[in-house]
Amino acid sequence: MAMKIAVIGAGPGGLASAMLLASAGYQVDVYEKQSFIGGRNGAIEKDGYTFDIGPTFLSMPEIAEEIFEQCGRNLHDYIDLKELKMMYELRFDQNKIQMHRDQEKMKEQIGKVYPGNEKGYERFMSDTRQKMAKLKPILQSPMNKYHHYLRWNVLSALPHLSLGQTLHDVLSEYFSDEELRLAFTFQSKYLGMSPWECPGAFSILSFMEHEYGVYHPIGGLNQLPKAMAKVVKEYGGKIHLNTAVKKFKTQGRKVVGLELESGTSVEADEVVVNGDFAHVMTNLADEGLLKKYSREKLEKKKYSCSTFMIYLGVNQTFDLPHHTILFASDYRKNVEEVTGSMQLSADPSIYIQNASVTDPTLAPKGKSAIYILAPVPNNMSEIEWEKHEQNFRDLVLDLVEQKSEFKGLREHIEFEKIISPKDWEKDYFVYKGATFNLSHRLSQMMVFRPHNRFEELDHCWLVGGGTHPGSGLPTILESARITSNLIMKQSVQRGFIPLEKLRGML
Repeated sequence: MAMKIAVIGAGPGGLASAMLLASAGYQVDVYEKQSFIGGRNGAIEKDGYTFDIGPTFLSMPEIAEEIFEQCGRNLHDYIDLKELKMMYELRFDQNKIQMHRDQEKMKEQIGKVYPGNEKGYERFMSDTRQKMAKLKPILQSPMNKYHHYLRWNVLSALPHLSLGQTLHDVLSEYFSDEELRLAFTFQSKYLGMSPWECPGAFSILSFMEHEYGVYHPIGGLNQLPKAMAKVVKEYGGKIHLNTAVKKFKTQGRKVVGLELESGTSVEADEVVVNGDFAHVMTNLADEGLLKKYSREKLEKKKYSCSTFMIYLGVNQTFDLPHHTILFASDYRKNVEEVTGSMQLSADPSIYIQNASVTDPTLAPKGKSAIYILAPVPNNMSEIEWEKHEQNFRDLVLDLVEQKSEFKGLREHIEFEKIISPKDWEKDYFVYKGATFNLSHRLSQMMVFRPHNRFEELDHCWLVGGGTHPGSGLPTILESARITSNLIMKQSVQRGFIPLEKLRGML
């Protein structure tokens, strides 16, 4: 009789775990509250337009490739990846620079816009390549015990962690121009953090893009979770949409299954949690069950910023970059308002995805699917979005039209949807609307982050941005790989599954 695995949430972490475990012979059931696959990595589809809800590109595709390979599948049989050679265009008040993966083109751009910094770029890539090689084993291994810090791969990585330095500090060692520093530190927004607070180790974020490239799956990044769901089903796993979990079923501190909102009781040998960590533990765990992550203690944790989203279907095409980032005139002030004083900025930074320039499947012919994101404070700010949503939407569109060539955008809107931090919390079940989960300060990383083998409950496991190694799609996929491998190893140790059956997967 196959061991039963119940997965809460059909986001990328849950689906990656489900496909790994289903392909290893476990009986896997995924329970998803929404009517669609992918969670924040899902799609909005309306009137012929398709928008990714959250993340919009794939970096380090080899992680996804390796996970599919571990399941006996080829990622490229399921999705069509297109590399964006010019990854994105950055726009400041006076300058703009196109960021290329090709290092010669990148040096050309730097020499043209910020002369004298070319050598700094070469040093950054060389040094961070070594840093990445040292950090990668940590990002691919569990960090559940303090003694894990004494492992050789961790000790050898310490000199490369840039301890005591912020991300901005690290990039200041390579670039003399402030705008160029920002061009290699804005990726801290992927973690919902300020580059002046984000640990220096995260210089690997911009490096990953420049080293491994930025990819767009035809149909949108939502195609990745759909592909993983197909593999789950091919191995006999089941995905239950519109099926909300009400609570953990427990015997003492042991999770023995799930109680669904429908009243159905589900038995499981192991439960994998892919829902937003703080939301799940606040809502699915009985009062008093958790100590370290009680509701009161979760309230006191530090969380990432949120995002204000505008999805526009427009009856016009734009021969403009796939990705554009408009920097606030005073970027440091903007970041402080988002992550520090927690107030709405009068001059927000804005990300624009014009994916239809690469992918004609996302909109009807002659039209475009435009995705616009502005980082904003999470709901700890108590901003009343009912009052501010329309004005902030107008401000964002004003700035897009003023600072870029997306002129006259308003006149061509056929479809529009907004997701505010309030909506992230209410409709997408994101705790406090913190779209990038728990903050990535050192006190909430590695062993200090909720563990892949959840330390408070037996037979309960975590995947996603709320556990090690952290937020961002590549690391979420790594969390799934870590957790799934731990479950398989435990199964072997307890004699439930013979080692020969899993040989080659572990």
